[in-house]
Parts: sequence; structure tokens; C-alpha cells
Amino acid sequence: MIEPYVVDLREVDRTSVALVGGKGANLGGLTRIDGVRVPAGFCVTTAAFRRIVAQGPAIGDLLDELARLRPDDREAIRVLSAEVRQRIEGTAIPDDLGAAITRALLVHGEQSAYAVRSSATAEDMPTASFAGQQDTYLNVQGPTAVLAHVGRCWASLFTERAVTYRLRNGFDHRRVGMAVVVQQMVFPRSAGILFTADPVTGNRQVATVDASFGLGEALVSGRVNPDVFRVRDGAVVDRAVAAKQVAVHALPGGGTHEVTIDSQRQEQPALTDEQALRLVRLGRRIEARFGCPQDIEWCLVDDDFQIVQSRPITTLFPIPVADDQENHIYLSVGHQQMMTDPMKPLGLSMWQLTAMTPMHEAGGRLFVDATRMLAAPASRASFLEMAGRTDPLTGDALRTVLDRPGFVPALPDSGPLRPPGGATATPIATDPAIVTQLVERNEASVAALRHDIAPLTGPALFDFLLKAFDEHRRDLGDPLSMQAIMAGMQATWWLNDRLGEWLGERNAADTLTLSAPGNVTSEMGLALLDVADVIRPHPEVVAFLRGVEDDGFLDELPKLAGGAEARDAIEAYLDRYGMRCVGEIDITRPRWRERPATLLPVLLDNVANFAPGAAQQRFEQGRQEAQRKTREVLTRLRALPDGEQKADETERMIERVRTFVGYREYPKYGIISRYFVYKQALLREIERLVRADVLREPEDAFYLTFQELHDVVRSHRVDHTLIRQRRDAFRSYHALTPPRVLTSEGEALTGAYRRDDVPAGALVGLPVSAGTIEGRARVILDLAQAHLEPGDILVTAHTDPSWTPLFVAIAGLVTEVGGLMTHGAVIAREYGLPAVVSVVDATRLIADGQRIRVHGSDGYVEILP
Repeated sequence: MIEPYVVDLREVDRTSVALVGGKGANLGGLTRIDGVRVPAGFCVTTAAFRRIVAQGPAIGDLLDELARLRPDDREAIRVLSAEVRQRIEGTAIPDDLGAAITRALLVHGEQSAYAVRSSATAEDMPTASFAGQQDTYLNVQGPTAVLAHVGRCWASLFTERAVTYRLRNGFDHRRVGMAVVVQQMVFPRSAGILFTADPVTGNRQVATVDASFGLGEALVSGRVNPDVFRVRDGAVVDRAVAAKQVAVHALPGGGTHEVTIDSQRQEQPALTDEQALRLVRLGRRIEARFGCPQDIEWCLVDDDFQIVQSRPITTLFPIPVADDQENHIYLSVGHQQMMTDPMKPLGLSMWQLTAMTPMHEAGGRLFVDATRMLAAPASRASFLEMAGRTDPLTGDALRTVLDRPGFVPALPDSGPLRPPGGATATPIATDPAIVTQLVERNEASVAALRHDIAPLTGPALFDFLLKAFDEHRRDLGDPLSMQAIMAGMQATWWLNDRLGEWLGERNAADTLTLSAPGNVTSEMGLALLDVADVIRPHPEVVAFLRGVEDDGFLDELPKLAGGAEARDAIEAYLDRYGMRCVGEIDITRPRWRERPATLLPVLLDNVANFAPGAAQQRFEQGRQEAQRKTREVLTRLRALPDGEQKADETERMIERVRTFVGYREYPKYGIISRYFVYKQALLREIERLVRADVLREPEDAFYLTFQELHDVVRSHRVDHTLIRQRRDAFRSYHALTPPRVLTSEGEALTGAYRRDDVPAGALVGLPVSAGTIEGRARVILDLAQAHLEPGDILVTAHTDPSWTPLFVAIAGLVTEVGGLMTHGAVIAREYGLPAVVSVVDATRLIADGQRIRVHGSDGYVEILP
């Protein structure tokens, strides 16, 4: 079918994006909603744009050059994008295309004033925001001017900002088309923006209206502060009237100009409360039709609202789907697991199937519904105390919600909150044999899983996995394991509380737990130092590893002098720890065993920065320091009133914490060990589907849930459109910042520190490992790009166990996410690294290479001159 060059807005709807772009499709959809007035007009379609690009001189070659650029290559983007724009604007509009546009103008009034507006196919979508990247021209008069501005809109698809955005977000320049909306101009008394959800808090029950006099251009461009109305439940709950000094008005001959508002009118509201409420009711109707919160541009003409644009608000964090209309409070699982990146559907569903607690998905992240725990006074108090101890920001966010009368319904007390598995029901003996028993039990379970899963394929594999997930959950909920974890945590809290009270010691447990035995994660970091010891004597191996660019290097190593020993050492490390990786709770993430080259930057830094035997020396140094601290503390306690009793209690608690605190890291190791077995079996099945041409590539399977993949294995049929949609959604989720706490109204809360004991300008966080250190900040977001020197301080978003090999090389740690007992905090204490976690926006506020001072005992970071 031949696509038309011009279509009326009334002929298109939201299914017409490919023809008329996002803005045109949304405007067409608006014309179909009863009671919504939209200025009349038409669209110059993407077919016209493609024709211009095809006949423009060498534009295709320039687009190929643009596609090869990096997003940070600003000068090349500037030069090439300018040349593309120049060639598009310089291409004459063919006679038949020009005639089609002119005929449409005749229908709507050839000499009328028009708004000529860009409408890209990758614009105003629920998963991407291209707002403001292309051009809009107001009060364009006459066919000649309209045609010229249509060309300028086409060219604006290649502004520097638009090109850079597409490069960063993986949009193909050739697949994005440009339509142009031509609408009759309206000349409003007031104009502005309506958000049908609060754009700051995310609350879907609160609408926000921004309003100013004249055209909305002054507001959008930031030249005027608008009046702001906040509306909830049919009432204006907050109003702020600004002094609006200027407005933008149309000129008689075309174009616009800025005028000064009369001083007596500047502080008059641009809308009445009644008008604001009427506008919000209109917005709710639009939101209901489009199915998501909307960012709506409006004009007030003769006390009647005209809508000139409506697009999804893409910055809101999605809300978990609930099967009731009750209020809910959700806690982020990612903040507990130190992985706040989005997960692919297979990873999400696998974690849900193997978790002890029901979990809800939103924005590619998982959340736990904490509402019932917070509804009864006793469990609420226990829950808030635990949340506040481990992460003050989460605790503060929860209290913020609970302070609102009636949000959480009151339930009768069912007793104080108990840790999972009844960990406090029976006190656990301080016996190292308990930890040994738990580790041996887990290793036997993983070995049996590996043996039993090996011969299985097809539906039988999935049936087996569902049973294996039941055992997985039983292992997680093992009461003895839970008691061992809680014993270490409670002993840590006891020591910090009592020694703080008795001796004025802050975070005394940090030193007392140095080099605690049995911590599989800290052992992993030290073991890579041992691998470096094997490689260091062989310069040919070291030189070869520095040039490695792919994961096949292990097969090449035996050809070098010392290479066989190096390969065996790396293979042994991978046998023990190869199931780990960054973001390891997502089963779709590539493991170290799958991509061993990921470890090479850290391994080579160890070769360069450490002497032989550093692992054993470091562990022994920490153990001796913990012993010295123990003697010092006990001596000081005995000098106090009731000192012998206090010293005896403390000595028992030190023995308890050193017995159990290392085990805190083992259950996660066991989970990830089982995950690797699951993944290897699933990958074998996925490869069979690829060979059978059911899946196009292995990664397609990662965009299916476990149950959907099971169905594909049974039916050998797959919905490729669903996979494509899931890929697009996953890409969009990276732009979202998950909150620590999320309500069912959509309000995203990150919490705040209520402290006044830090220096002005310092970055506040949670103190998790004592000491003060000053050094060079290394802001690292990708483990594979890490390069550290002795004395560096690691600054990153979050650290899961896979980051531990870096910890042996750093002097301190700062993270944006974390709690007192999360992995980064535990390992920082184990290695004696001053650490502050939960420092909001640390990777943005601290520049790579800056000198900083980390106050690990007091919980703040200073940026030094």
C-alpha cells in the first residue's frame, strides 16, 4: 500500500506512530476523546521525510558515519549532524509533495496562522522521552513559510542532542522517522502543563498544574516561574502563585515575541481554582483513555481548554500490580541485595520462584510488600528497628509513610517480628561445628543437584527444576542457618551497643571482626591474590594477559613459558568462584566462568601492586589486630564497676561474633552456586531451541519468564513481538532510579538523614566500617573497567560479592546503596577498610580522581581541595 504524504489529524490514532510519529499519533488519539478539544490540523507523514532523505545528496552515507560514533565524541557529532541538517534543509520539496501540503492548508485556511511541530517516530512513547529534542515553530503564516518550516522540522531530527540521545539509548538513526504536525494556531489567555501524576514524588493521586500567561513557550523555555496548583481528590491541596514578569505573545505578521506583564497583573493567578480542577478532570479523562499518567500541554481560550499535546510521563517509577484497591508499602529487594539495576524477565521470575517471600515486579526490579508487617504495632516497631539499624534511609522512608494518618490500616498485634525461620526461638550454641555442618550440607545439596539435572532435557528438565526450587527455598529457610546468620548480626549489634555505652567506643565490632574465619566472600578476594602470585614470576604470561581481548585466552596460555601453571591457577579459582558475577541475582548475567576475561583487570592490578604472600599476610595482620583489640577492650572493661561480669559477657559475645559473622556470606554463595547449575541446564535447552530455529538467538530466552520458556520448550512456538517489546522495556528501565520504598499510590521515597553533626558540604552516609582514610577517589561503575592503585578509594553505586576482589587493593569504600549488614559493609569490616555506604548520588557528586576523606566511624565523606 502506498503511504500518503499528508493525513488529517482526525484520521490517525495511537496505532499510527510509524506514519505520523509520536506527537501526531497522540494528537489524533486526543481528537477521539469526548469533551477534549484539539486545534484542527494535519500531519506531513514519515513517507514524505523518507523521500526527502532518499533524494538528498549522500545523506545515507552521513547517517552510516553517525551510527559509528561514540556518544561522547561530541565534536564529530556536532560536525556530522550539522552537515545532515544542512543537506535536508537544502533539498527542494518535490512539486507533488508541496502541492499535497498546500491543499491541506487550503482546507484549514491557507492564510491562517499555524504551529508547525516535529513528530518523530521515537517520541512521546511510554518507554523513551525525546521531549524537546526536535523543533516547534509557532505562528507560522502562509504556504511558503509553512513549507520552509516543515523542512526545518525534518532537519531537527539530527540536532546534536537528538543524535547523542539515540546513540546512548541504542536507537538506529535510519529507523527513526520524522513526521510534521501542522495545526491551527491558538492564542491563549493562559497556557501551561498538567501532570496527571506528581512528577517529583511519583504519586498518582496528585495532579500538578503549571500555569502562566500567554503562550506556553515562556514556561517551557524556563523564562518564567509558573503558578503551581496541586490537586488531590477533587480539591486544590496546595497553591503557589508566582510573580510572572514576562509572557510570550504572537506577532501580527508571524512569529512570537516576549512582552513585559503589567506589574499589577504579575501576581494574579493564571488560573482560578475552579479552572484548575476542571483541567485536572479533563486530564484524568485523557489518562484513562491512554492508560498511563500523562504530561499534557494546554491552552485556555475564552474559558475553554484546548489540548495541544499529551505524552506519557516516562520518569515515573512503575507501581507493582496489586489485586485489590488497598494501600501497600513496598520495599526494594535490590537495595537489600546490592543490585539496583533492572533484571531481565527470566532473571526476575527465577528469583521470585526461588525466594522465601512473595515478590512483586515493577520497572524491572523486585519489591516485597511490607504492609502487613507495618500494620500491627508490635511487628511495626520490630520491623522499623531492624530496618533503621541496617539502613537508616529505608527506616526514614518507612516512617515518612507511616506518619500519614490512615495510609496503613491498623491490625491487631500478633507479637513482635521474629527473624525468618524462628532464629530467635532457641538460642544457638557458640560452636564452630555448626557452621561446618551447614557448609557441608549445602555443598552436598549442590553436588546432588548437579548430578541429578545432568541427563534431563525438554519438559522433564522444567518439571525437575520446579521441584528443585522447592528444595532451594527449604535450604534458604533452614532454621539452623537462619539462627547462625542472626547470631552473628545480633552479636555485632550487642558489641556496638554495649561497648559504646560502657567504653564510649564507636563501632567496636568493626575491629573485633577483622579476619573472622569462614567468610567465603572475603576468601574469594584473597584467593585472587594467590592466583597473582602464580602469574607474577612469568613476564611472558603477564604481557599476554595485558593484551587479552576475548574469553578464549585460557586455551592459549599453555603455549607460553609458565602458562600452564597460570591456566591451572585461574581454572582452580573459576572452579571455586566462577559462578559469581556482577548483578549475580539475575541469572541472565554472564558468570565469570562464562567470561573469565572480566577478572583480568583486577588480577593484573594484583600482580602489579602486591608482593608474594600478600593474601596470607593480610589475613594474619587482621587476625592479630582483632586479638589486640579484644585484649584492650577486656582490660578496660575489668577496670569498670562490675567489670568482671561485663568483660565475661563481652568475651563470650566476641567469640560468638567471630564464630558466626563469617557465615553471613555463605548462604548467598550457596544460592548462586545453585543458580549456576540451573543456568547451565537452561542454556543447553536454549541452544537446542536456537538450533531448531525456534529462538533467533540465545538471549531471546532471557526476555521470557521461566513459565513462558517452559511453554516454548513444550510447544516450539514463541512470540517474537513479545520478546522485542520486552527488550525495549528493559532498555527503558535503565533510565529509572528504583526507590528504597514505594507506595501503591506511586510515591517513591528514598529517605533522608536527620543529622546535624557533620561538617558543612560533607556527603552524609551510613558508617559501616570504622576508621578515617584520605586518598584518590576512583569512581568505577563497571568492574571490567576497574584499574586501581594502592591508596585509592573505591566510589561506586553498589557492590555485591563479585566486587570483593577489588577490596584487597583499595584503602576505603563509598557506595550509594548499602546497609550495615550488606555484603560491601561486611567485607569492608573484614578487610579493615573505612567505609561509608548509602551516600546519595555519590558517583555524581564525587569526580573520578578527586581527593576525598572517608570518615568510616562517623558516616560522612569530605571532598578535599
